[in-house]
Amino acid sequence: MRILIFLFLLQTPLMAQSIKIVDGDTIHINNIKYRFHGMDAPEMKQTCKHNDEKIKCGVLARNALVKKIGNQKVDCKKITIDRYKRIIAECFVNGDSLSKHLVRNGYAFAYRRYSKKFIEDENFAKEQKLGLWKMQFEYPWNYRRKN
Repeated sequence: MRILIFLFLLQTPLMAQSIKIVDGDTIHINNIKYRFHGMDAPEMKQTCKHNDEKIKCGVLARNALVKKIGNQKVDCKKITIDRYKRIIAECFVNGDSLSKHLVRNGYAFAYRRYSKKFIEDENFAKEQKLGLWKMQFEYPWNYRRKN
């Protein structure tokens, strides 16, 4: 009986995954910072307008990511390291790309400067008026340049 328990413990991962969702395109897993490749989400302080009401669209994007991840394990595939020493990666939950999910549902944008991967997903969200596409917004890269 003791041998079976020992073998079970050897096959069970001992380290739990600690996930911190910083914003709509950045997470920390076990204190390692990941920035999502090929997409850009609004900044946390960034606002949008919907029916003349100011909406914190950065918070909306983060909340969409929180909801998608839930209590599930996140797997990230490193693509490169950026000038800020962040790991640029595509991250997945149950095989679903978090970047694709956010862009396709209108909570992030294809970051064409670095990748063409999510343009079709952005076009879908725009056509369907999903997420931020039903609001007045500023692209995150323009917002950062001004602020």
